[in-house]
Amino acid sequence: MKVERIQYLLDEARKQRLLVVGDVMLDEFVWGKVSRISPEAPVPVVEVQSESFYPGGAANVARNLRPFCNAVQISGMVGQDAAAGRLRSLLHDEGIATEALVESVEMPTIVKTRIIARQQQVVRVDRERRITAPKAVHESVLRRLESLLPEVEGVIFEDYGKGFLTQDFVDQVGAMISKTGKIFTADPNPGNPLRWTGVTTIKPNRAEAFAMAGMVDPGASDDPLEDSALLQAGAALLEKFGIRSVLVTLSEHGMILFDREGPPYYTPTRAKEVFDVSGAGDTAIALFTLALCAGGTLQEAAEISNHGSAVVVGKFGTATLTQDELLASFKKNHAF
Repeated sequence: MKVERIQYLLDEARKQRLLVVGDVMLDEFVWGKVSRISPEAPVPVVEVQSESFYPGGAANVARNLRPFCNAVQISGMVGQDAAAGRLRSLLHDEGIATEALVESVEMPTIVKTRIIARQQQVVRVDRERRITAPKAVHESVLRRLESLLPEVEGVIFEDYGKGFLTQDFVDQVGAMISKTGKIFTADPNPGNPLRWTGVTTIKPNRAEAFAMAGMVDPGASDDPLEDSALLQAGAALLEKFGIRSVLVTLSEHGMILFDREGPPYYTPTRAKEVFDVSGAGDTAIALFTLALCAGGTLQEAAEISNHGSAVVVGKFGTATLTQDELLASFKKNHAF
């Protein structure tokens, strides 16, 4: 892609308004150092030096969008607890609208705590209760989305399999979106097998793609375009959901795009160093969808998504990137 084309799409992206719907959570990072082993058990003792908090899950998708577009709305379920208040505060600080976040008395806000020492994750602690979202929560969300959808150009469903997204709810929201003809993408979770009929694109990783296709992954080939099992899985997903395209993220191998109207398109990884993959998938679906809303082709959206993901895996924690960092990645990798 030419730098001028990338800049044009970024300028168009600034005008876009997007809505993210899915499993929201709070990411906590406890930073410390290890200098000894516990006398109580053969585990390291982490001396805490600092703590930091970030919007996680679907809220991190929204956070990745905000530096690039005009407005972002987030919809999901939180508890009536301190973590919900902290999450709302963080989102407000980033300029993300939260009126479509609905509180539930039955489910606490999901919190993922990562304990880091010497830039290595020692352990992760998850605080959550996996229950299906109550009907009253979905009804409240649907009322709010009905008024929000006319105000956005695209919608992203982010499924972490935590209970907020159900088939009936997705079908109802999908029907509302389909009437508008707007961009509609999904980052699926095979542990929550939903039908994604009607979406523009789904974005699984390799393991998820094989699981959703009902296939066993025999292992990656050096060249994804010569990986017969992967090509078969991609084609199977296009047919299974009857959708236009599937974007499969391949970790250190980059991404491959399956397009019903053309041959598979492969874009190799642009990452130079990988420090932390936390949230890289969130960046991928956010920038891919935004690029489509800005008028980019599927292949252009895949390239932008791939470059953005390469930037965030070079950072620690649940990271985002700026427009300048994205442009620098393209220039470093010989965009003309």
